[in-house]
Formats: sequence, structure tokens, C-alpha cells
Amino acid sequence: MSKLKGVFLVGFGAASYGILATIVKFANNSGAHTSALTFYQALVGVISLFILMTLQNQKEKPHSKPAVKSKLKLLLFGTSMGLTSCLYYISIQYVSVSIGIILLMQSIWMSVVWEMIQLQKLAHWSKLVGSLMVIIGTVLATNLIQQEIELSVTGVAYGLAAALSYTISLHASNHVEKQLPSITRSFYLISGGFIAVVLFWNVQIPPNLDWMILLKFGLVLGLFGTVIPPILFTKGIPLIGLGLAGILIALEIPVSILSAHFVLGEHISLIQWSGVLLIVLTVVFMNSRKKKS
Repeated sequence: MSKLKGVFLVGFGAASYGILATIVKFANNSGAHTSALTFYQALVGVISLFILMTLQNQKEKPHSKPAVKSKLKLLLFGTSMGLTSCLYYISIQYVSVSIGIILLMQSIWMSVVWEMIQLQKLAHWSKLVGSLMVIIGTVLATNLIQQEIELSVTGVAYGLAAALSYTISLHASNHVEKQLPSITRSFYLISGGFIAVVLFWNVQIPPNLDWMILLKFGLVLGLFGTVIPPILFTKGIPLIGLGLAGILIALEIPVSILSAHFVLGEHISLIQWSGVLLIVLTVVFMNSRKKKS
């Protein structure tokens, strides 16, 4: 029963991430500016996590306060989270959400390259094969073979930049200051992301702020983008293990594409679905190997 609960928690957390791009594009079509959306998403996240962190400290025995060095490190790596949102949401202004999520998932092979550079040795054959499969899946999912889709170079560039930033975010989530309580870590990481969002958009933020945007889109983006997933992952991953969790997190891809199809009316061809399936199966394969090793 506890394993089933863990599967639900992690799966719902992944699905939460999957709907973000569709909400942003729908909001853009409704007149909301991306600067306001990313600002509200980060702001709601910071406030919510601060409240949760305060409540946790009151409920439990106070943990030793994070050292200044730890805080600064988390804030620094957290900027990658804010940049990921900014770059990803700009990307889907030029390409469809279904293409945008595929570009973001290039973080799969980028993470392998990151690991090789960090460890200064060649990755396991399964990771190399998996990286190649992701690239092949991307070619299919973006329909480059049939060339039915004209890809915006600007959109692809922002999408790949978002993937690189996302790779750094994943490293931060899994390796930086892990000795601290998860909500405390999340608070400082998201705070770093908030700083990055403010610096990235700067003067474009004030004229685009609107209470209706906050109420209609900002609260949802903040909760589903920065609050709910980390909490669900923290509770669910210990129940099922990292291997199965890594597989379930791949649900973000089909959820993102399906939500874009039903909400935004984006068309996805059969060959694109085959590419998506190949990427998802590759994630399953790579995490299955990780679980066995």
C-alpha cells in the first residue's frame, strides 16, 4: 500500500510539472506577459515555502540553522531554476508546447555529459545508448524527417538553453547541501530562482503586473510549479526508490503534450508520438539499469 501511495505521489508531482507550459501559453494567449507569469510563479513559491519552513521549524525540534555558505550555495544553484522557467516559457512562444517539452528533455543526455565531465570518465554504456536514443527520439518527435514542421531557430535555441539550465537544476536538487531539511533546501533554491527571474526580466515586470493574472494564473503556476512537486517527491521517493521515481517523472512528457493537445488544440502526428514513446522508454530503460546497479 505504501508503494502504491509513493507511485501516486511521484506521478502526480510529475504531472504537475507537465501542465505548466500549457497554462503559460494559454495565459499568453489571454494577454498575460511571460515576465509577470514567471514572477508570480516564483513569488508564490517563495512565500509558500517560507510559510511551510516556518511551520516545520515550530512543529519539530529546530534544526541547526544553515550556514551562510550553505545558503549562498543554494541561492546560486537556485538561479538555474528561475532561468529554466524564463528560457522554457520564452521557447514556447516560438515553438509548440509539444516541441518545447521535447527540447527541455534534452537534459537527459546533457546530464550524462555533465556527469562525465564531473567524474572525468566515460559514462556506462547504458547511459551512452540512452543518450543516443533520446536524440533519435527528438528527431522523430520534432518531425525533422518529414519536415512538416518549420522549427524556429530562436525557439530551439531558447529550448536547448532551458535544457542546459534544467540540467544544472537537477544537479542542485540531487547533490547540493543534501544534509539540510528538504523544505529548507527548496526555499533557498526557489529564492535563488526568484532572484534570477527578477534580474532576467527586470524593468519588464512592473508594467505587466496585474492582480487578475496573479489570481487566474500566478497562484496555479506557483503551487504546481514550485510547491507541490518538491513536497510530493520528498514524501513519495523514499517509498518507491530513485529508480522507479525516475521512470515516473517521465510522465511529465506525455502529460505536457496531451494537455497542449486538449487545451491548446496542438496537433501531434503519429511519427511525433513514436518519438515521444522512444524518449519515455529510454528514461524507463536508463532508470531500470540504475535500479539494478
